[in-house]
Amino acid sequence: MVEKRLGALPAAAEFLRRLDVAGIVDAVCPGGASALVTHGQVIEALVANRLTSPVPLVRVEDWARCWAVEEVFGIEPGLLNDDRLARALDAIAPHLEHIAGTVGARAIGEFGIDVARMHWDMTSMSVHGAFPVEGQDEDFPVIGYGHPKDRRFDLKQVQAGLAVSADGGIPLHARVFGGGAAEVSQVVGAMKDLRAMAGERDFLMVADSKLVSYSMPCWQPGFSSLPRPRPCRSRTRSMPPSTSHRPPSWTGCRTGRRTSPPSGARPTACWRTPTP
Repeated sequence: MVEKRLGALPAAAEFLRRLDVAGIVDAVCPGGASALVTHGQVIEALVANRLTSPVPLVRVEDWARCWAVEEVFGIEPGLLNDDRLARALDAIAPHLEHIAGTVGARAIGEFGIDVARMHWDMTSMSVHGAFPVEGQDEDFPVIGYGHPKDRRFDLKQVQAGLAVSADGGIPLHARVFGGGAAEVSQVVGAMKDLRAMAGERDFLMVADSKLVSYSMPCWQPGFSSLPRPRPCRSRTRSMPPSTSHRPPSWTGCRTGRRTSPPSGARPTACWRTPTP
């Protein structure tokens, strides 16, 4: 008798099938089609591995032997060796944004996710090690110093931006950024990505104070702005209720002059996008 762990593999396989992850990956990275297992099948197995065994990404082949991967996904454990996993990850690396966006759009249509309101924010992940710039691929986000959320200024970091639906908190959009990337500079890119994913639907993008800055115009093509910062205890900031081509202004209630938002303030602001 052979005993294997089943766990959440059937549920993961069903969701991956409905999202057509393997098909989406193979359409973008067809190089593995002639192999015993395609890039898309490997990525689906890796997703299942992350969900059922979130440990360092080593000895995945051993995990596949202990779990019912062959029975559920039809992949022999020996095909998930380190070399095969590396080739699949290298193949999708240049296309991650396209793959993630396509899967997100598929999820919206397949599961009927309400995207009328989406919440977006960035976080940072500190890493230990030297990570010299000259040893990193400049075509991908570079690990470096920045403004870490955990206040570990002695460590380098990498950042990630994530948008989730208000309907169930489902992640629909994710991007990785270099350690030194300014959060305020990534807002417009996230807006355009979400606009493409939402299609003809109207949606409201909710974020913190980084959504409103002097460097970003109030009007982006295809977007109308409705920023509504919350007042803080020390000062009251106001934004014009109507859309404008001018950059947003902050007003200090004591001096009446145009000022920057107080240090530590985290107002909530929204960008509403009309149907094209």
